[in-house]
Amino acid sequence: MISHEFPTSQCLLGVARADITPPVGIYHRMWGAATHESATGVHRPLTATALILAPWDDPNDLWAILAVDHCLLWAPEMTKLRAAVAQASALPQERILVAFSHTHAAGMMDRSRSSLPGGELIGPYLARLAQTLGELLQQARNNLAPTTLTCGIGQCNLAAERDFWDAHSGQFVCGFNPDGPADDTVLVIRATRCPLTPGPSPPQGRGEKIVATIVNYACHPTTLAWQNTLISPDFPGAMREVVENATGAPCIFLQGASGDLGPRDGFVADTAVADRNGRQLGYAVLSALEALSPPATRFVYEGPVLSGATLGTWRHHPLSNDDLANKRVFRWQHFEIPLPYRHDMPSREQSLAELSLWQSRKDAARHAKDESAARDAHALIERLHRRLTRLEHLPTGAAFPLPVVVGRIGDAVWLFLEGEHYQWLQQELRRRFPEFPLIITTLTNGSCCAYLPTAESYGKGIYQESIAVLEKGCLETLAAEIVMRIKAVG
Repeated sequence: MISHEFPTSQCLLGVARADITPPVGIYHRMWGAATHESATGVHRPLTATALILAPWDDPNDLWAILAVDHCLLWAPEMTKLRAAVAQASALPQERILVAFSHTHAAGMMDRSRSSLPGGELIGPYLARLAQTLGELLQQARNNLAPTTLTCGIGQCNLAAERDFWDAHSGQFVCGFNPDGPADDTVLVIRATRCPLTPGPSPPQGRGEKIVATIVNYACHPTTLAWQNTLISPDFPGAMREVVENATGAPCIFLQGASGDLGPRDGFVADTAVADRNGRQLGYAVLSALEALSPPATRFVYEGPVLSGATLGTWRHHPLSNDDLANKRVFRWQHFEIPLPYRHDMPSREQSLAELSLWQSRKDAARHAKDESAARDAHALIERLHRRLTRLEHLPTGAAFPLPVVVGRIGDAVWLFLEGEHYQWLQQELRRRFPEFPLIITTLTNGSCCAYLPTAESYGKGIYQESIAVLEKGCLETLAAEIVMRIKAVG
């Protein structure tokens, strides 16, 4: 039998959505070059979407995904949030995966900045956020029902490689590189409710009820930058609007391996650009969705029909019980991969000395009324504050224990990673496993380990490499270990 089939999985799934927009006036300064401190308004609301997954026949074997519109949280905030969410939801903390969209326009949610303008609002906001996320997980658990997940692949050239050599200044800058390769893969999952037993093929009109759409795409949400003073989800906001208007169901955005990818048109204050970027991705998602076959079906060649030409006819056939049993495989693993710290990582003492130096230079620039020099000094001060925060909370020892979750549901493999990984990781894993759709989600539960660039990126002065805390070659080591783990669940 000649046939074609989109990758399919069946499991129990529940979904719930909430608005998590911080109050106007909260501390907002995310960018070193910014001159404002507090948010002056809201471009689009921030959202959190809970997704609960469980085996077809066991509603208690749960894994929880929380897709959250924030950049990330530092280790202290992340630890408190996960513990509070686990308590509020009565779910095991190790099975709660907080997947940040990584928007850089949501605000810096760091309790240590409570003394700054709007900083007094951060603590109460994070407490409310934890309670909301816990309640969302309970709602999603109450909505668990048999669901078919159908995977498709689209393309979108919103993302561009962002390691650009500025020949004039003789340095790499973090911005659109027109000559750099960029992964344009858009992985889309359509989640539809399904009966407990297979029935006749859905009608060609595709009237199946979509309960969620999952979008996995790699691109830094950095359309809006230091000039922007508005709270915003950046391009994922407009992308979700496009998809949700068409499907009538929540759209969940999962950030891919975007360490060296960002929108080609970015670093602006104009929210219309962020919306345009989001619509571009949203239309690509809809195109991939429209290409999918009806749920739980196989497209079968039925033979020739004589007409003006001899036509080859195909029809959608429902999958058999034996077929569906294979689509209900549900195997998940949580493990840690030790990756060595870099040998030349600055110490806390070195960082404090640099901080003191740049603070003196900033004071001198202000005294001289050189606002440009003062702004640049402040940006480097901000960078050093972040370095110190990261160094303070790194696990002790010679290696960082990178947490990884790998799950197999039917025909698809789900991967959740902390940190910001170069696109090479997802390209290499998809090359190694062409038989599986791979949902690769980074920035899961934060980014203590910072960036993981490719080995060839080290020593060039590229920003991502300059703040990386892990040794050259760690990304390649990580990929090799993940390959073995995917084989184990496959």
